[in-house]
Amino acid sequence: MRTAHAMTAATLLALLATGCSSGADTAGNKPPGWFGDTKTTAPLTKLSVPPSFDATQGWDEVLSWVPQSVMTLPVTVVPRSQTVAFMQASSAGYTVSARESNGKLAWRSAPWSAPTPVAEAQTASSGPAEIPDLTGVEIDGRGYVVAYAHGVRGKDQLHEGAEIVRLAIFPADAKGESVKPLREVDVPVSADPGEIHVQAMGGRLLVAWGESGFFPNRGATVDMTTGEVAVQQDADRLLTQCRTAPMCNTSRVVAATPDGPLVAMGGGGFGIPGRYFSDTLTPTGINPKSGFLGFWNGTVYGVSAGYALISWQAASAGDTPVWSVHDLHTGAPQARLVCGQEIAKSDKPSRDYPVVSSPRGQYLAAGSVAFDLKNKRGICWQGDGNRKTILVASIQDNGTAYGGVPDASEGGTNVVAQLDLSTPSGNAKPLEAGTEVPYAHSADGAGVFLTLNSDKHVLVAVRKPARP
Repeated sequence: MRTAHAMTAATLLALLATGCSSGADTAGNKPPGWFGDTKTTAPLTKLSVPPSFDATQGWDEVLSWVPQSVMTLPVTVVPRSQTVAFMQASSAGYTVSARESNGKLAWRSAPWSAPTPVAEAQTASSGPAEIPDLTGVEIDGRGYVVAYAHGVRGKDQLHEGAEIVRLAIFPADAKGESVKPLREVDVPVSADPGEIHVQAMGGRLLVAWGESGFFPNRGATVDMTTGEVAVQQDADRLLTQCRTAPMCNTSRVVAATPDGPLVAMGGGGFGIPGRYFSDTLTPTGINPKSGFLGFWNGTVYGVSAGYALISWQAASAGDTPVWSVHDLHTGAPQARLVCGQEIAKSDKPSRDYPVVSSPRGQYLAAGSVAFDLKNKRGICWQGDGNRKTILVASIQDNGTAYGGVPDASEGGTNVVAQLDLSTPSGNAKPLEAGTEVPYAHSADGAGVFLTLNSDKHVLVAVRKPARP
């Protein structure tokens, strides 16, 4: 799970991963029980969780090998499932384990060998460490856990070696011990530490590199069935509209889909070649072009659960931006919202906030912008001078969302909020000081919390939903 770019700007990392739990710690890195056994071998760590979760029911895992300053945390939830996967390290290599939200250990991989880290990837003087990571993906209806690491293959006294991202692709529904990956794939790259981004938000696995941020400007798609790697061509050549658009020299692929790449053009505008372009998708009252030079309007903010979140310049300078959600396959608009959250620059790879969605995809949010796609409405949590801005971190399937206020309350304590996106108003309310914010949710309603234990090690804590 990538945290550095997703959370730092929003101050959500402080809410998710820098708290300090109290009470008893779990028994090191040893899973509770054996396969099929949900009994724990140590008391659960005491956590202050929102009232919709039962703090006494669930399981813990300590990732003691993870440095205190990192770019990623190797924890992931497989989309639309109850599977939570995490990575451990030992002298034999890295192992990936997957548990169901009830604590049952479904499978554990055989030790996996990552490539030799690139220079300065794990030195404290160079900033946050780059370590192997995990991402849970769904491709053509099947879930996978993808382990990946950036490094050098074949380097020795006589060879410089080749820089790669190594992928180990595991089926999410594997069973047993010493599970081997379906396949391992090495993707040639050229990137500094922290410039690797692996995701399948569009339905195809995309490995991107070369810039820090959600959407680096170089990439390759990986076929999960064959392992074939297809390096992307120059993104400026993918959409014909780029040929005549002003300053269209920083286009980038933001998602790989079964229909082709979703391209965000430098200067504005987006589309999938041969399927749709943003000039036919503008919300009511929005012009297809904006600005004195006539840039194409529409910036892809992010993609999640088969939808693209788009921000649009208003028709008049100084007016509040418009946000809309579009079906990734057809481009068809699903909902729109007027909200003052700052629009991302179309020629930059970074976004202030991640796009998050509920496990089954009805609700979607990024920062202070949130949508209920079933009821085709949006809610803006941007501050208005009186009401404070609320940034959404995660959403449950029932529409309950959790987030925080970016400025601290008195005494420097982060303000944690609970929202109800199933209502037109959002029904925001503050939670008690010190309440942990779940970073993700499983399909059966369990919350996945990331914090630090009393030894300052990363703690993965899954808590079951509270009984009504």
